Amino acid sequence: MIYRGFSFFMVLSFYSLSAQIIDKVEIKTILNANAGYRALEALNDSTVAFANSNGEVGEIALSGKTRYYKIDLPKDSSNHFRAIASTSNYLFALNIESPARLYKFDKQRYNQLGKVVFLDNNPKAFYDAMYFLDDKNGIAMGDPTDDCLTIITTIDGGTTWQKTDCKNLPKIEPGEAAFAASNTNIASSGKNIWIATGGLKSRVFHSANLGKTWNVCVTPFIQGKPTTGIYSMAFYNSKIGIICGGDYTDKSANLNNKAITNNGGKTWKIVANNVLPGYISCVQFVPNSNGKSLIAVGTEGIYLTRNGGNNWTEISTEGFYSIQIVNEHTAFLGGQGTIATLKF
Repeated sequence: MIYRGFSFFMVLSFYSLSAQIIDKVEIKTILNANAGYRALEALNDSTVAFANSNGEVGEIALSGKTRYYKIDLPKDSSNHFRAIASTSNYLFALNIESPARLYKFDKQRYNQLGKVVFLDNNPKAFYDAMYFLDDKNGIAMGDPTDDCLTIITTIDGGTTWQKTDCKNLPKIEPGEAAFAASNTNIASSGKNIWIATGGLKSRVFHSANLGKTWNVCVTPFIQGKPTTGIYSMAFYNSKIGIICGGDYTDKSANLNNKAITNNGGKTWKIVANNVLPGYISCVQFVPNSNGKSLIAVGTEGIYLTRNGGNNWTEISTEGFYSIQIVNEHTAFLGGQGTIATLKF
């Protein structure tokens, strides 16, 4: 694919009476394409990997320099990617619908054809997110096809994957699933893994031993409709975490759509209730902020908090699906037809 992006530069200045000071925000488009970019994975502080709705997998730098990995797209699948993850040497991308294929790419040999390392032919298969805790241990999750979430794991760096038996997972509630909004249904810290769900039930699943055993925690989060629930989660460390979301069909609704934990997800407290932001598709912690600074994005705008989620400031009205924060002042944004950089 030929790089078709043009660049434009916006400088937006905002001042807040709530002392959430951010003097200047710069958003720069570095890629334009006829595709949706929900799956982003930061590789370092200047490069992000992506997998898009057209079946393309690649990397893009802050400068806009782009390279694409070689992939043989089958005709029996949508080839719509919303899950991506990486290790030091390999990149992984997973399409959402059956047949669901998990591809492994060598970062040093992007002209080498990606290899399918896992295949799910279940007609109900729908994968939402993927995550690597380190160079050996990885996990991907999807909607239930039986009475539990679909969870696959690897302990050999993604060479082989095993599906977790439902007998080793908490039972799913009727109407409970997950949202493939931004590849952020999964978070981790140390050996801890958390998975967020939504729909008729919004809960948080937790494993303290790399996915060997699981428990589940109820939340006060919005739930009760197929479109309500947790769309994104992030953990700053093993104790401090956040869940965000809302209702995709009612994007201004901001009741019970943001919650924090300070005990590793055992309990959750609603924050910023009945105030902005409304619907959020992705939230991430700013590094080296002691868990106080976060940025959230949705189709209605970009939002910043400097006090752990209690108060938020809208820093842009431009909508995006996903964000990957690479350092204290820089992030990549993925949206419909675009990848952009954010300086804050």
